[in-house]
Amino acid sequence: MKRILITGALGQIGSELTLKLREIYGADQVIATDIKKNDSEAVVGGPFETVDVMDVNKLMEIAKKYKIDTIMHLAALLSATAEANPIFAWKLNMGGLMNALETARELKAQFFTPSSIGAFGPSTPKIHTPQDTIMRPTTMYGVNKVAGELLADYYYYKFGVDTRGIRFPGLISNVALPGGGTTDYAVEIYYEAVKNGKYTSYIAEGTYMDMMYMPDALRAIIDLMEADATKLKHRNSFNVTAMSIAPEDIAASIAKLVPRFELNYKVDPARQRIADSWPDSIDASAASEEWGFEYEYDLDKMTKDMIEKLRERL
Repeated sequence: MKRILITGALGQIGSELTLKLREIYGADQVIATDIKKNDSEAVVGGPFETVDVMDVNKLMEIAKKYKIDTIMHLAALLSATAEANPIFAWKLNMGGLMNALETARELKAQFFTPSSIGAFGPSTPKIHTPQDTIMRPTTMYGVNKVAGELLADYYYYKFGVDTRGIRFPGLISNVALPGGGTTDYAVEIYYEAVKNGKYTSYIAEGTYMDMMYMPDALRAIIDLMEADATKLKHRNSFNVTAMSIAPEDIAASIAKLVPRFELNYKVDPARQRIADSWPDSIDASAASEEWGFEYEYDLDKMTKDMIEKLRERL
């Protein structure tokens, strides 16, 4: 990777990935784009362009302007938000992906886009979900992610685009605020613990979902993109995870650092249905074997870092 363009650079992953890539490859080598701009470090710390991924001509123009050789396509509508507006979700998630892939094909650029555990569905094995398994999601977001994996595969086999992707679990960040995902409670709970000492979860007790701390997610993206292409068998759909946890597990971890932390429940049926359709735990052995995936943060180590960082900021 030498000249990297990021779409959705102000989103949950993009806002941190942009800074990490600039740290590694140089600020001028990483071009951040989003549909709007703000005064964040991702905007002011290096090249930034306002781009709507639905506009393929503008996307192509910016990619050619900067002589891009790598595209990180992150612009998307997340699970809960997509379920509330499924038609727009299809247009943005699939139309934007097609435009980004066409740009990569035109420029012969390496390409990354994230998939998700949302690609799985109720008929998928829920415990140690295999890398290769049945995928029949019941949400628009999940449908988009399965279709996106297949479309990226197609561009590799049909056009030779070096496409790569990861099925992320819920991502927990001390920087980016939640963006409409089903696993967002696992971010909100830390903010509320620091600010108020209590949290009301919209996900029910005993609901296990895979999670990962953002520093591990960023390293996974970079490691995959730098991996030897000849060793990749799956390319656009690697399972990764660091922990399988329920709300009460996070609460117990927080309580070690925030005495008398209180967790309550007010279940949101829509988001609970989505959570219930996803795996309880997934098998990430293919990622480990094909490109050396590993994680650093378990639940308690993540909690300690989250609480320390949020206390400094809040």
